Amino acid sequence: MIKKKSNDNGPWVLYHANLRTKTLVIIGLSALVIISIFISGYFVRDIPTSFISANQMPSLEHLFGTDWMGRDMFQRTIAGLGLSLMVGFIASAVSTCISILLGLFSSFNKFADETVAGIIDLFGSIPHILLIILVSIMFGGGVFGVVMGVGLTHWTPLARVLRSEVKEIRTKEYISLAENLGRTKVWIAIKHILPLIVSQIIVGVILMFPHAIMHEAAITFLGFGLPPHEPAIGVILSESMNYLSSGYWWLAFYPGLSLLIVVLLFDLIGENVEKLLNPETAQE
Repeated sequence: MIKKKSNDNGPWVLYHANLRTKTLVIIGLSALVIISIFISGYFVRDIPTSFISANQMPSLEHLFGTDWMGRDMFQRTIAGLGLSLMVGFIASAVSTCISILLGLFSSFNKFADETVAGIIDLFGSIPHILLIILVSIMFGGGVFGVVMGVGLTHWTPLARVLRSEVKEIRTKEYISLAENLGRTKVWIAIKHILPLIVSQIIVGVILMFPHAIMHEAAITFLGFGLPPHEPAIGVILSESMNYLSSGYWWLAFYPGLSLLIVVLLFDLIGENVEKLLNPETAQE
């Protein structure tokens, strides 16, 4: 770390900070933006309509312009992102629980490990979007259907990583010692294996978020996700397709760009959290 002089201030201090400090700042700022969007989405529900102001281009009064009903597109975008974040959070929680259970179960014995590997390969062989749509329809559609559809299909990458980590941990001597001392498989999985895979779980959950949000928007755009009355990004993008040929480009551009920025923020947080949890880079 380069020590700052007594007259250093502002951005100069951050420029000379070590990698750990810069990483924490990036994570904090990115998380602040995402949390602000999530909270703001709950306060933007009843968006007023005004046909006099319909289809206005972006301006200081309407940053993202207005739609065909005169609704402010900035407010609709914030509300849609807030809903997408909520769906992504719940779906990620469901997927994480499934991944942890399968990862720990694979540590019991060789049969359990092969069973988990077969389940992962089975779900991985089905086209992802198709599987999400089928599960969503099976649970009745709507917000609950989308949450279950995304949550029950996004666990395979994390489960594969956890299974690989568990297989390596199983080769350690203290695991054999615990078995020789009469400890049960469940006790070993909870006490010895689970603490060692926490870092992979944290990074996996963060990186799972953007995939869940993008797939929620994708199936909603195709008409199999959230209902049209919900202020979802997929609904906004789907409705805007009818007006792009008329030159109303802002109806799709700003919501799509906002969704992309949120996804990139999650990727940025995941990459920097991995740096903090990686012993090779955590102390730089």
